[in-house]
Amino acid sequence: MPSRAESDLSIPTRQKAALFRRQGGPVTVEEVPVVQPEELKPNQALVKVIYSGVCHTDLHAMLGDWPLENKLPLIGGHEGAGIVVAIGEHSDTDLKIGDKVGIKWIADCCLKCEMCRKGYEPACSKAQCSGFNVDGSFQQYAVSYTRQLSRIPDGLPLEDAAPILCAGVTVYKALKESGCQAGDTIAIPGAGGGLGHLAIQYANIMGLRVIAIDTGDEKRDLCSKLGAEKWIDFTQVDDIVKALKDATEDGLGPHASIVTSSSGKAYEQAMEYIRPHGTVVAVGLPPSAKVNADVFWTVFLSKKLVGSYVGNRQEAAEALQFAAAGKIKTKYVIQPLSRLPMIYEQMHSGQLAGRVVLDLHAE
Repeated sequence: MPSRAESDLSIPTRQKAALFRRQGGPVTVEEVPVVQPEELKPNQALVKVIYSGVCHTDLHAMLGDWPLENKLPLIGGHEGAGIVVAIGEHSDTDLKIGDKVGIKWIADCCLKCEMCRKGYEPACSKAQCSGFNVDGSFQQYAVSYTRQLSRIPDGLPLEDAAPILCAGVTVYKALKESGCQAGDTIAIPGAGGGLGHLAIQYANIMGLRVIAIDTGDEKRDLCSKLGAEKWIDFTQVDDIVKALKDATEDGLGPHASIVTSSSGKAYEQAMEYIRPHGTVVAVGLPPSAKVNADVFWTVFLSKKLVGSYVGNRQEAAEALQFAAAGKIKTKYVIQPLSRLPMIYEQMHSGQLAGRVVLDLHAE
């Protein structure tokens, strides 16, 4: 049964939105205009955002952690789940008013260049990113682009879909980039966080054996519940490289590591503890971090470091289908938009276990 917010497709002239005007914040919730249907350009849609996940990338954008410039002022957010309430005239799309859709990190791309043709849409030089260089989903009515809106499968609640739109598709893609096969062992630094706890579940679907790396009893219990075979608290071991190797049956270390942690040190450790011909997949984005790897042993043991940056439209559809089938359950709490500043503080201090989903229409 759709909620009242989902069934009401009327379009007001004013709305609530969370925005910041300068790098470093503060983030404030304000009343701003709603783009009206006649203002939409071809291939744009107006989405009534019912729920939006909160991602560490949103915090990075607000703090100015990246060597990239975002628009200012900026409405953040890129895990928006909602309903299409208007479509620009002359749009080439099969979307219609009332469809359930998701707003992802990639808001738009050209779909014509080599990167797009090969399925590397996030690497398109003309890509637009929600909540970074175009306003995102921390608003009740968001303009997005029809060709990158993801259909949300029937039976998947909007609040469950929201975190999959970035966190889910990001780790799903990263696991594919690892090159692991069923039966291989994979380490996940940051396993109890928003990305990591989803990575455990997608890894299980792929038949991988998971070593979870994080700290704290709550995160340990969460990782165990989700199917991690082994747990390593990085604050409780003197030599994490040895601990990871000892956690594998042959002592060679895991076949891959999906680094969802925002710690630069986690990357250097991963390059040491993966086994020969292993792969470290870079996902987390610690500010100004660099990876120092011993060239001799990287070559001699044929180790690989690869970057993985979200996914394309097909990978988003696949990640959502797994969730719709009940195979992926995001641990999240629902909070009103007004609590976003507090959520950022918890995220920055590493206190969040799982994910936060904002209810854009909660009082």
